[in-house]
Amino acid sequence: MPVRIRLSRGGAKKRPFYRIVVADSRRARDGKFIDQIGTYNPMLPKDSADRVKMDLDKAKEWISKGAKPSDRISIFLSNLGVMQKPVITEKTKKHLPKKKAQERLAAAKEKEEAAKAASEEPKAEEAVAEAKPAEDAQPAEEPKAEEAVAEAKPAEEPKAEEAEAKKE
Repeated sequence: MPVRIRLSRGGAKKRPFYRIVVADSRRARDGKFIDQIGTYNPMLPKDSADRVKMDLDKAKEWISKGAKPSDRISIFLSNLGVMQKPVITEKTKKHLPKKKAQERLAAAKEKEEAAKAASEEPKAEEAVAEAKPAEDAQPAEEPKAEEAVAEAKPAEEPKAEEAEAKKE
């Protein structure tokens, strides 16, 4: 009988809780098990001591009897110092875009960067150009405001004269 040390899920929907059990590998995940040797609560913070609780003596006993730990359990046991850390193989790259698609994405990024660089250059020149007249414009604005007031008064007087001429 092939015996495995694995997780058996419990808990509510979207609130998982696992028991670490020794079970026949042919049984259902949450089915009948031989022995419960610990618990795993992924909802707790990673640094919490209650996240993984395991009876190490029972785990060592079952491993000596020939039970094989699942990948997740072997990681837990290696963190507790019972066994060596498992070799994690490199993930496949099938989810990445193909060669032509990567070239198109690279070309699109280059165009975006060129467009940003082109749009930033005129802004920088305008900012420099605006800064110089702004310094000169401050003293020049005050006389302009006075001239505008002086110009507004004569402009109002002819209107008043026109209105009086129309009345007569």
